[in-house]
Amino acid sequence: MAWGVNVLVGQSGGPTAVINSSLAGVFESARALGVSHVYGMEYGIEGLLRGKIVDLDPYLDDKLEIELLKRTPSSYLGSCRFKLPDPGTDERPFVRLFALFEQYNIGAVFYIGGNDSMDTIAKLAAYGAARNSSIRFIGVPKTIDNDLMFTDHTPGYGSAAKYIATILKEVICDSSVYDIRSVTVAEIMGRHTGWLAGAASLAAGADCDGPDIILLPERPFDEDVFLQRVAELEKTRHNVMIATSEGVKNRDGVFLCDLVSTAGQLDAFGHKAILSGTSRYLADLIRVRLGCKTRAIELSTLQRCASHLASRTDVTEAYQVGGAAVEAAFQGQTGKMAGIRRISDQPYRTGTEMVDVQKVANLEKKVPDSWITSDGMHVTADFERYARPLIQAELTPIYIDGVPRHLHLQGRDGQ
Repeated sequence: MAWGVNVLVGQSGGPTAVINSSLAGVFESARALGVSHVYGMEYGIEGLLRGKIVDLDPYLDDKLEIELLKRTPSSYLGSCRFKLPDPGTDERPFVRLFALFEQYNIGAVFYIGGNDSMDTIAKLAAYGAARNSSIRFIGVPKTIDNDLMFTDHTPGYGSAAKYIATILKEVICDSSVYDIRSVTVAEIMGRHTGWLAGAASLAAGADCDGPDIILLPERPFDEDVFLQRVAELEKTRHNVMIATSEGVKNRDGVFLCDLVSTAGQLDAFGHKAILSGTSRYLADLIRVRLGCKTRAIELSTLQRCASHLASRTDVTEAYQVGGAAVEAAFQGQTGKMAGIRRISDQPYRTGTEMVDVQKVANLEKKVPDSWITSDGMHVTADFERYARPLIQAELTPIYIDGVPRHLHLQGRDGQ
């Protein structure tokens, strides 16, 4: 890539507590390598198609702003859930995008996102290659779901896991206040994979036993076996704690949440846009069948926006993959994603590596079957060995007037 060329970066899909740390990594690495301008897509590729581009240099021109950006939840540039068509079916979006790339003298495009965002990078890279374009397209991984292939884990997961473990420890303390029979069901994000629900196991320690049952989408739900297990637990303790993925299905393949609500809308990629109600279904089932007090809790979007509980490990790795993506582009690579490679568990060490984005796009990494207990209602010690390092250390927010200070892109949503 010639010195002085500009680069473009966007964010897509659901945000995380550290997605902006990856943006900071892209920005600082690009500036260090001498690019003239770092441009940002407002509202991802969908906003870009509408010509919404912002020069980031005036907004991120000192170290304090970069540090605030790292500590700011949600997507600084805005996001979208937009699926590019197959160019053989509809070439118009690609013609529009490549015209914008030429207009702004773009030499590299970085897209921070999950499975579907890697689909966008894969399509842009293939289209560019077919037309002998010199533009490099690199994906930067992001998702609290931790379901991207060919990376040990994804930035965003560690902070969400830390939040889940922390909150469940507090809920378990709260549920033990009264000497009565009760069951608490906590609903955790995870449409098709149980990485987040499995993180509930990290609540266990010297001062807490953690959840008694963990239900993951990787195993079908058996109502009778489940109720029998809850009844057995009630014989030995007054308060039972259950963590469940929102995407748990029964043996007929029906989402439990759909048994208490409508199926809901699908997003542009064919995924259910809203999953909600699994904890309410289970709580009602236990109350009716076993006759005890129950409570349903939905952690919902708090899992992905709680930057005050972000893992410092997660923040650091998010920044590193952003920087690695830029370095790869400057070395001439394209159609790649910056993955994380685990070198060792103790001490915990990782590095970055570039992987073919075509192998990542539209695939999902499941929790290994061997990391789920034989009864399908908990995770094993192998899961904890994998996940525990990802939640280590903290990055304290910068507090102003008693609340964390965040960084907002001026003009977006009136901010």
